[in-house]
Amino acid sequence: MTPHTGTALVTGASSGIGATYADQLAARGHDLVLVARDAARLRAAAERIGQATGVAVEVLPADLTRPADLATVRDRVATDARLALLVNCAGLGPLGPSLDSPADLYDGMLDLNVRALQTLTFAAAKAFADRGRGAIVNVSSVVALIPERFNAGYAAQKAFVLALTQGLAAEIGGKGVQLQAVLPGVTRTEFFDRAGADIGQIPAEMIMEARDLVAAALAGLDAGEAVTIPSLPDPADWQAFEAARFHLGPNLSRRAPAARYGFG
Repeated sequence: MTPHTGTALVTGASSGIGATYADQLAARGHDLVLVARDAARLRAAAERIGQATGVAVEVLPADLTRPADLATVRDRVATDARLALLVNCAGLGPLGPSLDSPADLYDGMLDLNVRALQTLTFAAAKAFADRGRGAIVNVSSVVALIPERFNAGYAAQKAFVLALTQGLAAEIGGKGVQLQAVLPGVTRTEFFDRAGADIGQIPAEMIMEARDLVAAALAGLDAGEAVTIPSLPDPADWQAFEAARFHLGPNLSRRAPAARYGFG
């Protein structure tokens, strides 16, 4: 597939994976709309990126957990005909195991990781489908596939992101909109500092640099991948996983319970 062009709107663009997407998309020639809570960091990033690449960079400060701010960004996504790419990177993480994190933390996590992402994804999908072009990148996580290995609430939210992306891709297939779910593993960002975790306790061979993660994800986008796991060496492993999932299909909904439960 040919690389996408046009303006890209990136959420969570003030740090971590989102900031790295902004840098690499600008290097590819995309004009940018950068969204995050920290207006000062956004303005500094916009100035730096604009001077380095010559692309137009606009900042749109917003706290996507606030309904009014989310509505502002949603409306921008829905109405700006220059937009051709939405990258949903904004996210919150937990503070340790599920029951060790404050209960109210999960409200903010749900608002940002699920509600905001879904709102912007649907707005972009409709706008892009109406124009017959565009791409949506949703940053999920490998914990969506192995929820037993991480905070249950966070893993569930990232599983939602994966399912939303796959399901919507099936619904609007043929309308010119590409959807990609990116599943990072452990990535060196501010995520761990904010969660009060020590990334130094994780084996070095498990930690990917954000620049490498995003470069691989963009290569996957160019290749038309619906799901990109940057660290996965053999795509046949994912294809086998998908094939096993679809193999369940004929037996997921039947008139009678299975004989193993004493029926039949």
